Formats: sequence, C-alpha cells, structure tokens
Amino acid sequence: MNTKNFVAIDLGATSGRTILGIIRNDSIELREINRFPNKIIEANGHFYWDFLNLYQSILEGLKLISEEGIEPVSIGIDTWGVDFACFDQYGELLGNPYSYRDPHTTGAPERFFTKMSREKLYASTGIQIMNFNSVFQLDTLRENDSTVLKQADKILFMPDALSYMLTGNAVTEYTIASTAQMLDARTRNFDPEILRLLGVKAGQFGKFVMPGTVVGNLSDSVQRQTGLGAVPVIAVAGHDTASAVASVPTQSHRFAYLSSGTWSLMGIETLEPILTEKSSSLNFTNEGGIEGTIRFLKNICGMWLLEKSRTEWGVNAEDNSYPQLIADARQSAGFVSFINPDDPVFANPTSMVKAIQDYCEASGQEVPRTKAEIARCIFDSLAMRYRQVFDYLKDFAGYPVEQLHVIGGGSKNSLLNQFTANALGVNVVAGPTEATAIGNIVIQAKSAGLYTSIDAMRESISNSVDLKTYVPEDTALWNEQYQLYLKVTSR
Repeated sequence: MNTKNFVAIDLGATSGRTILGIIRNDSIELREINRFPNKIIEANGHFYWDFLNLYQSILEGLKLISEEGIEPVSIGIDTWGVDFACFDQYGELLGNPYSYRDPHTTGAPERFFTKMSREKLYASTGIQIMNFNSVFQLDTLRENDSTVLKQADKILFMPDALSYMLTGNAVTEYTIASTAQMLDARTRNFDPEILRLLGVKAGQFGKFVMPGTVVGNLSDSVQRQTGLGAVPVIAVAGHDTASAVASVPTQSHRFAYLSSGTWSLMGIETLEPILTEKSSSLNFTNEGGIEGTIRFLKNICGMWLLEKSRTEWGVNAEDNSYPQLIADARQSAGFVSFINPDDPVFANPTSMVKAIQDYCEASGQEVPRTKAEIARCIFDSLAMRYRQVFDYLKDFAGYPVEQLHVIGGGSKNSLLNQFTANALGVNVVAGPTEATAIGNIVIQAKSAGLYTSIDAMRESISNSVDLKTYVPEDTALWNEQYQLYLKVTSR
C-alpha cells in the first residue's frame, strides 16, 4: 500500500489548523492535528494579527506530527488574502501586521485614485476595489510615513511570511499576491507603475513563484524545535480560496463555485482575465488560480453576519450553536425581511444584531427580533444575493453554467444550500467541507509527482469525499421574492 503524508497549515480569519493529509492509493484522508485561535488584537485604535503566536501554534502542530513519528513529504501554508508582514534586513519581524479590518484604510482608495485613476487600476489588475486591498494598505502606510515601511527589507504576504519564518527563504506566491491589487492581470507579475507609486520595489517581495514551487526546507532552528527533519515547504495556492477552488470535485468546466465561510466568494474559472467596463462597474475580481487559471469572482459577505451575531448572543450557549440556529431558522417564517449582505453597515458594526434591525426598519420592513428571525433574515438574504451574483456570472461566462459547487464550511449548512438552489434554479453540489485543506494537500501531492493535472487532482477528490446535491424547489415563489429583494436592497 502506497501511503504519503502531507501537512496543510490552513489559517482562516478566526482560527487556524494543522491538518495531516494522507494519500493512500489515490484516496485522500484528513486528520486534524491541532486547532488554534487567530485573534485580532485591538491596540490604540488599530487592529493587528498576533503573528508570533500564529507562528508558535504552527510549530506546536509540527511538533505533534514529529512526536507521532511521521515524516511528511512536504508542508504547505494557506491564509486569507491581502495582509502582509514586514521584516528588516536581518530577518527580524517589524511589528505585528495590520488586520484587513483596521480602519486606517478608510478612504484609502479615493486617495490613491488621485495618483492612478480607478479605471486604470482595474484595467491593469482586474481586482475588485476594496479599501483593505494591499495596494491601499501600503499606500496608507506610505502616506502616514510609517517607520515599519521605511525599515522594511522584505514585504511578505501572510503565507509567504510564515514560510519565510520556517525556511529563511523569501518568496511571493502568485495566488496570494493576486489579491493585493498590485499585479498586472495579463502578465501575472507586479505592475511596475503601481510599485513606483507605492514607493516599493519588486525585490522586497522575494522571488515570484507559482503554486507548487518548493520554497525551501525547514531551517535548522525549526527542525530543532519540532523534531522534524529537513522537510520541504511548498508554496501552495497561498490564498485559501485558490486552494479551495483547486478542490472543486468536477470534471466539467461549466460550473460556478461558492467558497462559503466567513466570507463567501462566488465565481467561475477562466483561462484569461475578464477586464471589461461591466466587470469593473459590478466590482468583479480576477484572482490567480492554479495551473494558469483565473478565478473570476465576487466577494460576498458570508457567515460573518451570523458569526458576529453569535458573538453578541454568546457563542458557548447551547441554543446559539450553528445547528440549533439553523434548525430554528428553518421553523421561522421566510421572506419577512431582507438585507443587502454587502452593505457597508455590516462590515464591522459594534452590534450586528442592531445593524440588521436598523437596516430593516429604515427600509420599511418588519424588524426581526428573535434569534431565529435574525438567522432566517440572514439566510434568505444570502441566498438572494447569491442569485444576484450568479446571474451576473452567467452573462460573463458565455456558456451555460450548469451547476454551483458549494465548498468550505458553508457546505454543511443544509438550509442555506437548499435556499441557494431554490434561488438560483440550478443544482447545488455541496462539498468538500475541508476544501481549502484538501486543495492545499493535492497541490503538494502534484508537486511531489502524485498527480499530472488539475483534472486528475479533482477526480481523486471526487472519489474521496461525500457530496450532497440539492435540487431547486419552489422556484416560482423564489423568483417572485427575488424581485422584492432587489427592490428592498436597491437603496
């Protein structure tokens, strides 16, 4: 029996995991080694990531693997996008990195557009304009005369920064860099004019590499601390969504995907960027994928709405668990009130519950009061927003989009998956839940020669995970309510 072990370090915006991926005779198994919080620290009005704590948690996971006597083939790291860490010429970390939720980039796009127009920036990068994109973070640091930026010898996106800590080798991986809004979408490398305007140099970002590239082996220090040998670290698709999309279990190319978690990202896979006036006006993004693909997608606020509400209600209370809230929402009346999940008021409100209630009151709707009513409002609204974005994607695709693949943690939400099928009018295939980790692992496995193509990777995944298909129901009713959603959210 041919068995190979791979380690996926999967870091989300709220927690991280070390996952052991076992590939045995073309079957993929996962085992969680450790899970740890990824907390945003508020200090002096700013929001930071606890970078060294994240790094220590990664070392602990690797140590646990070593203690089991496992020598993995390789290690790969994926994280959320846009954020970065700065290091000086001696490799020392220059403070904790800012979180994308930090308010210092409020108004940053407008400031940058005085140097380069919005139209020109999009025509080059093809990236959705969001105030926390790396280009605006860096421009804000420059405008604020940041000491950290002035001292930075290396500017590394989060997965690359952690790979640097593990190996001592600095790289910039394509998919994570593509989220920065600093790459030319056609050349798939840094745009020299953008770098000039930011006052940074391409060399500060390390060697530019594609997914599947070996960054280097674990350093002597990391080997000593973990007990592992000189295990290679692979630059996988460092952006977690890129790794997740790599795991979509299909052989068809006529699909849309929904990476469903704290954020929802809905898109299609293309070979070339879509850089049109329409894609710009609708704020679609062209992010890097594996094997030369482009992830043409739109960011949608996802389960953040419910996660933030649960924080207010008390996440440890039994009646506030996700299964219970989903069950309660199922029993609650539908189509009572709608919100636009992507309205700026829901970005990071002091009270998510109050923000939802205020939105409904201001738009002349019945105000949800109970937990079940609020959860139902969120699920109804998300499904309708998915329909809106899906309709746009069908126009851009130029071919019939036959089904939607829901991947990630949201694939377990049976109620939202059914609502999504109802709203879109196409079959929704849910799974894998651990999409990001699986994608991370199969990219490593391809680098090790276990797979020859993306199709072979996806076929192996299809044979290894349980999938559930949701068939549209009550489509006439959902079509009718969708028109109401559009009217309510057009403010």
